[in-house]
Amino acid sequence: MKENWRDRLHEIIFEADTKAGKNFDIALLWLILASVVLVMLDRVDSLFAKYGHIFNVLEWIITILFTIEFILRILSIKKPFSYIFSFYGIIDFLSILPKFLAFFFVGTQALIALRSLRLLRIFRILKLGTYVGESNKLLRALIASRTKISVFLFAIIILCTILGTVMYMVEDKESGFTSIPKSIYWAIVTMTTVGYGDIAPQTVLGQFIASLVMILGYGIIAIPTGIVTSELAKQGMEGNTITTKACPNCSAGKHTFGAKYCYKCGYELDL
Repeated sequence: MKENWRDRLHEIIFEADTKAGKNFDIALLWLILASVVLVMLDRVDSLFAKYGHIFNVLEWIITILFTIEFILRILSIKKPFSYIFSFYGIIDFLSILPKFLAFFFVGTQALIALRSLRLLRIFRILKLGTYVGESNKLLRALIASRTKISVFLFAIIILCTILGTVMYMVEDKESGFTSIPKSIYWAIVTMTTVGYGDIAPQTVLGQFIASLVMILGYGIIAIPTGIVTSELAKQGMEGNTITTKACPNCSAGKHTFGAKYCYKCGYELDL
């Protein structure tokens, strides 16, 4: 299959198996991080008052670069609407939309609305997911362990309900245990070792139970960690069967190694 400009552009933008693709992803990654930091700094009133003009110029530069990237992604796919209406296509569009809306907002009230719309720029950070390959392995591990984690969470809810009821009977209202739901809230906060301190047992028996709950909390933390770690180990033994090759026709990714055709549209892949 002879490579043309569209195939080459698609290879650089949508794939990370080549050197050019990796360099593009790294550059885009830093640009996304820079844009998110700029959003945060822009929301600090003291910095905005002093460097507001600089922030505005930098934001326009970043917006233009993201706009160029968005257009190039559309041009590199034979079916552009499959990308435009995809999850990341919508995220890419939302990340550049607010700055261009400034042309259509005039007046004080409109500027107030625009100030909130500018927060849509934070959507750019969601694009980071496309450049973290290990996240796919972690996601598969979480999905595989969802039943075990659900049973674990259900057991924790039952345990917190029992402990909260016991503390309601042991302590009095002056200690903050005014109801069973309030006591269950204390049990959850204590077992997760957060310990806000807004409710604290005053009796010796209550403090003894609280100590047991806190120690139990440290042991419970290790359970979901072990479940997910076990699934991650299985993922490692099975090997990475997913490639970063994306379909040049519909932009679908996550094809298995050796796949000759796109699983979504059936287009022949140039592997």
